[in-house]
Amino acid sequence: MKKILLTSSALSLGLMFGASTAIADIQIAVAGPMTGQYASFGAQMLAGAEQAVADINAAGGVNGEQLVLNVGDDACDPKQAVAVANQMVSKGVVFMAGHFCSGSSIPASAVYKEEGIIQISPASTNPKFTDEGGPNIFRVCGRDDQQGLVAGAMLADEYAGKKVAFLHDKTAYGKGLADETLKAYEAAGGTPAMYEAITAGEKDYTALVSKLKDANIDVVYLGGYHTEAGLIVRQMRDQGMTTQMVSGDALVTNEYWSITGDAGEGTLMTFSPDPRKNPGAADVVAEFTAKNIEAEGYVLYTYAAVQAWAEAAATVGSVADPDAISEALHSGNFTTVLGDLSFDAKGDVTLPGYVWYIWHDGAYDYR
Repeated sequence: MKKILLTSSALSLGLMFGASTAIADIQIAVAGPMTGQYASFGAQMLAGAEQAVADINAAGGVNGEQLVLNVGDDACDPKQAVAVANQMVSKGVVFMAGHFCSGSSIPASAVYKEEGIIQISPASTNPKFTDEGGPNIFRVCGRDDQQGLVAGAMLADEYAGKKVAFLHDKTAYGKGLADETLKAYEAAGGTPAMYEAITAGEKDYTALVSKLKDANIDVVYLGGYHTEAGLIVRQMRDQGMTTQMVSGDALVTNEYWSITGDAGEGTLMTFSPDPRKNPGAADVVAEFTAKNIEAEGYVLYTYAAVQAWAEAAATVGSVADPDAISEALHSGNFTTVLGDLSFDAKGDVTLPGYVWYIWHDGAYDYR
C-alpha cells in the first residue's frame, strides 16, 4: 500500500482525488447529538464534516465524484442511533463519520457492519466499539482504557492520601471511563472514598453535593459529560466546597464554561493532543476562523475521519468496494489534520495518547 499524502490545499486534494469534473454523487454522512443536551458536540462534528466535504469537493471530489453530506441526529440515544443508521442505509450512504456517544456508536455499528458501510467515529472511546465492531469499524480518537490509565495514575500520585470520589452517569462512555480510571487508580495504590452513579440530565445535584461535602471529598472524578460536570462543580462552589473536579474528553467544549462560569476555574481533564496546534492543520483552522467557528473539541477529529476515508477510497479507486476500503484503512498511512495516522487490526488509531488540560479564564489548554 503506497502512502498518499492529504493536505488542506485544493491543489493537492485535487491531485489525489482525481478528475476535476464531477460525474456522480457519493452519499456520505455525519451523525451525532445534533439536538439535546450534548448538541454542542453535534455542532462540532457537523462543522468538521461540512468543511472536509467542501474542501474535497472544491478540489474535484473523490475519484472525480462529488460528496453529498447527509446529517443524522441520534441525540446520544441508542435506539435513535440505530434508526439513524438504518435511515442512512436507505439513502445509499457508503461512509459514516460518527457517532459521538459510545452508547450510540456501538449499536449503530452493528447496522454498518451488516450493510458494509465504513464507520469512523471521531469521538466514541468505549473499548467495546472497536473490540467487537468488525473490519469496517474505526475511530480516530483514543480509548477509555488508555485515558483511564493516564487519569488513574495521576490521581493516585498527585492526590495520595486524599479522599477521591468516582462518579459516573451510567452511560457506556461515562461508566466505562470511570471504571477504567478507578481500575488504574487502585492498581497504583489508591483507595476510593466513594463510587456513585448519577442520572444524566438532572439539574439539581444538591443531595449528591451534600453527600460529597459530608464525606470531606477532596477530589471528584466524573465519568460523564460537560453538562453534569458543570452543574456539579458549580453547586459544589455554592456550598463552599473547594473540591477539585477531574474528568475526561467530554469537557472539550466552551459550553462547559458557559455552565460553570468562574466555578470552572482549575478543572482538570484528559484529552488527546490539541490538533489546533498541529502545523499541518493551520490552513484548515484558518478556514474555520474565517467563518467564526472555533475548531475545538471534535471539529478536527471529524474532519480527519472524512480525510482518512476519502484517501482510502481514492487508493482503491472506487467507493463501491467497502472490503477493499477497509483493507486500505487498516494497511495505509494517512496525513490528516491530526497528523500522520494509521489504524491497527481492531480499527483503533495509532495517534499519541492522552495528555492533561486545565480550564483557566474561560478556555482550556495544556496543563
